[in-house]
Amino acid sequence: MSEQQQPDEPVVTPTLTAKQAKRANATVIGMLIATGITLAIVLLPVLLNPAQKPQIRDVDVQAIAAEAAADAGYDPLAPELPDGWTSNYARWDSGLNSGVPAWEVGYLTPEWDFIRLTETASANPTWISQTTEDSLVAGERIVGGTTWQLRDGSDGEAHLVTEVDGKTVILSSEGDLATVDLLAEAVLRDLAAASGE
Repeated sequence: MSEQQQPDEPVVTPTLTAKQAKRANATVIGMLIATGITLAIVLLPVLLNPAQKPQIRDVDVQAIAAEAAADAGYDPLAPELPDGWTSNYARWDSGLNSGVPAWEVGYLTPEWDFIRLTETASANPTWISQTTEDSLVAGERIVGGTTWQLRDGSDGEAHLVTEVDGKTVILSSEGDLATVDLLAEAVLRDLAAASGE
């Protein structure tokens, strides 16, 4: 049978001596100081380094397109861009994974909108669906006198798709469609120049 405290017995409350209280407080204060020093060491380099701006990589699309022309069998698109636009990549995709060889260029507007251009002479419905990330047809858009199919992706990305002179061109962006229209017009001018119109 366990001993139980009798109701008339006084409750014992532990008390700390002055030295014990000082040691207990010293441990807490030491821990706070160590935490503060650690935070200072971690935050100091972060605060001393200015915020990094995204690097602008402006590749020579026309030169890369000229190199890709032999593989493509046609002159890949390299339109003249509005002032302030840059291109951060241009490449020929042999179609090893997709089965459709294509020309791809990434453009960056002065407002930091990204627009991807994809061009091929071998498009099929499956490839178009994959390239537009299974987006749904939302209607049509007339740009530069040409009808473009407008597709809306579930991730907020819009795609303009058209076929000109046997080539399928897809422009993809999360940016404003009016900005995408500027690239679409430049693409049509480039295609017209290539066909001698």
